[in-house]
Amino acid sequence: MPNNRIVKVAVPCPLYNTFDYLLDTEHRNLTIQAGMRVRIQFGRQKLIGIILEEIQQTDVPSSKLKTVIAVLDNHSLFNADLLKLLLWAARYYVHPPGDVFQTALPVYLRNNDDATPALSNVWRINHKQSMAQDEIQQTLKRAPKQQQVYQLLAASESGLDAEALNTITSNWRSPIKALLEKQLIEQDVIPAVIKAKKTAILDYSLTQEQSTAIKSIQSHRHGHAVHVLNGVTGSGKTEVYLSLCETVLAADRQVLILVPEIGLTPQLMQRFRERLNTNIVVLHSAMNDKQRYAAWHAASTNQAQLVIGTRSTIFTPLPKLGLIIVDEEHDGSYKQQDGFRYNARDLAILRAKNNNIPIVLGSATPSIESLNNINEQRYMVHYLKQRANKKPVPSIKLVNLCSQKLREGMAETLLSAIKQHLDKQGQLLLFINRRGFAPLLMCHDCGWTTNCLRCDAHMTFHKGRKQLHCHHCGSQRPAPEQCDECGSTNILAIGAGTERIEQYLQSTFPDTQVSRIDRDTTRNKGSLEDKLEKAHSGESGILVGTQMLAKGHDFPNLTLVCILDTDQSLFSADFRAAEHLAQLVTQVSGRAGRAEKAGEVLIQTHHPDHPLLQKLLHKGYLSFAEEALKERRSAGLPPARHLTILRCESVEPKAAQLFLNHAIEQAQRVEKDNVDIFGPIPAPMERRAGRFRYQIMLQSDHRKSLRQFLSWWAPQLQQLNSARKVRWSIDVDPYDTF
Repeated sequence: MPNNRIVKVAVPCPLYNTFDYLLDTEHRNLTIQAGMRVRIQFGRQKLIGIILEEIQQTDVPSSKLKTVIAVLDNHSLFNADLLKLLLWAARYYVHPPGDVFQTALPVYLRNNDDATPALSNVWRINHKQSMAQDEIQQTLKRAPKQQQVYQLLAASESGLDAEALNTITSNWRSPIKALLEKQLIEQDVIPAVIKAKKTAILDYSLTQEQSTAIKSIQSHRHGHAVHVLNGVTGSGKTEVYLSLCETVLAADRQVLILVPEIGLTPQLMQRFRERLNTNIVVLHSAMNDKQRYAAWHAASTNQAQLVIGTRSTIFTPLPKLGLIIVDEEHDGSYKQQDGFRYNARDLAILRAKNNNIPIVLGSATPSIESLNNINEQRYMVHYLKQRANKKPVPSIKLVNLCSQKLREGMAETLLSAIKQHLDKQGQLLLFINRRGFAPLLMCHDCGWTTNCLRCDAHMTFHKGRKQLHCHHCGSQRPAPEQCDECGSTNILAIGAGTERIEQYLQSTFPDTQVSRIDRDTTRNKGSLEDKLEKAHSGESGILVGTQMLAKGHDFPNLTLVCILDTDQSLFSADFRAAEHLAQLVTQVSGRAGRAEKAGEVLIQTHHPDHPLLQKLLHKGYLSFAEEALKERRSAGLPPARHLTILRCESVEPKAAQLFLNHAIEQAQRVEKDNVDIFGPIPAPMERRAGRFRYQIMLQSDHRKSLRQFLSWWAPQLQQLNSARKVRWSIDVDPYDTF
């Protein structure tokens, strides 16, 4: 086929290979670049794939080669460093390349041929019209739907877009049209780029530790280096980020900042808007497809110089990338737990290396992997051991629950401390990483419990909704009024969650506003920001929440932090559980005493003598982490050895077991250099969402050996007949073994 042009395409499908396609005569003179989208016929579907390269010849017979339907772009959507990163990630995480590129594309580009950004409309009150309020009310008196929409817009300073209006009312388009015709409201588009301007000249003097860290990191700004900024909570890590960004932006380069959760984005955004004269975009899952693509496009065309976002923002094209910052680098949210199971922090480090630029990993509780890299001198470390305001870190005390009378899971000594701090006008945070009213309902007469019908787990009782909810598979059903086994109405709510704690504290301290911040209370758009604003202002005197409150937030009046439940993590089967608990305790504790008032932390436990708690209490997180690292080495666990899990699930347990047995047989057919295989074994939660789950664990001292074996093994598994009846996945460097 000397006159034909052939392109290799990454197709969004679960296959490990790429596919060759012909370019017809219409595209004969088109310049082809890797990273351009094409619409192709794949089986019975018409899909959008990504060109990886143009090739001169193919092993596919000419009679079987299909022709590209359309080339959708006139240039690559990915710059060279991102293409390199994605191809590497597909190999390293042993994932189909088409699915990897699909993940990296904004959803808008996966579904639309046209790559022109389409901005979302926003409607707001027209303050330029001359009608008085009573005249407007009179005008809308006979149009209740228009009046309702007008009042909704009046209550929003920035206006509302279609997505926000849809969450409030389904019938808003006709009223909006009528209000526009009456010129009572105006229509605009939501800008992708936020033009930041310094709102004030802040008198902020750097501490000696901050200055030293900034100078050291800046001295390596012209080459690649991994810098761990290990600062205690309240030590001013964000101020270090700001100073570094100022230098990079002044050199006409871009900065990428990753945060683990959406909740941390608004406050970081505010800090950067106050300090930097630059264009900023944010990227996170709460944005709709159009907004997200518009922001992605602005970053990729250098219209925005500062990009702040969550995990998938690592795949944003940045032509002038000069610095990457990963805030709270230890956080598990950087690890994608399904589909393409990548770790954004680790990919950020590789992307910085490919671009020969520095990367800063910030945390008060660095991951054990990062501490191991510091010990082996692969990473540089900069310590901020004192709080920026010179205030001491809060004192931590253990509350022994043994033999104590508990009120909704809280000891009398803890309730007494709460009253004392409230009397002194202090603000409180009660942390319990459990949503709902109670973890389960139980029949007091026969012992029957509310188990999930699809999982090996109890269903959580949500009293406000009068529902049972499984937080593992998402199934819900009405809460029973009587026992399913014996018919008794003597049903007890066992244990406590955030809803129960909130209810009890509000009734006990009626003069203090109690605010619950968890996934249940922050579902609606803007609700999280509203609750955080009330927390920051001190309007909410008592905060009750999950790990959404554990990190990054600065509540100036917070004087007491109470951690209600630590015992479950002390005896978990997951080898990372102790590390996660130590990080959580340290992070939550750091919310207290960050301003003028001294802070105090109380931790409830039935095991006050547990070595982990004692180590944290007396020697701090770093001492605990060094001890944990020694234990990992002696046990042959990461980071001492490299770990991969082959997970499998099926409706019938025998199908999953058969597939994994066949997988073991395949593995035994090849020479495995320094790769140990364990299993098959049931997952810690064997049945989840109606499927039985089993797994095989692979360990090796050498990452290269494990990668070579997996690259051979995965395509073999795909060919197994038993693979057709199961769902299976490979998880390289898993965050947990659950």
